[in-house]
Amino acid sequence: MHKVEDLTIWRMSIDLAKLVYQLTSALPSNEKYGLISQINRSAISISSNIAEGAGRNSNKEFKHFLSIANGSAYELQTLLILTIELNLLTEEKVKPSIQFVTEIQKMNYSLQRSIEKKISVPNTKI
Repeated sequence: MHKVEDLTIWRMSIDLAKLVYQLTSALPSNEKYGLISQINRSAISISSNIAEGAGRNSNKEFKHFLSIANGSAYELQTLLILTIELNLLTEEKVKPSIQFVTEIQKMNYSLQRSIEKKISVPNTKI
């Protein structure tokens, strides 16, 4: 089990979710049950899966939930790009969020590689 509050990636993913919620508030209200809902859910899923994995009993389980969080990050990235391509938001407004998602994806990849090394050497803490 890992202390989630000590994980920079978890804190950053919460900050990303807050940023995304601000961004989606600018979307048209007719997207409330479509894109807005899907974008917000994928943003929340990143930090939630990191937290759930950190609370599990093994590094293998933690790595599994980081993988799910990474999938959510790529989903979020795709949805944000879609808002630009549908002319719902400007690239200027969305670009900071996409860059933030990309940074979290890189951190997630690095953390998974680190955990993979720990899995191959039993009884090692992260």
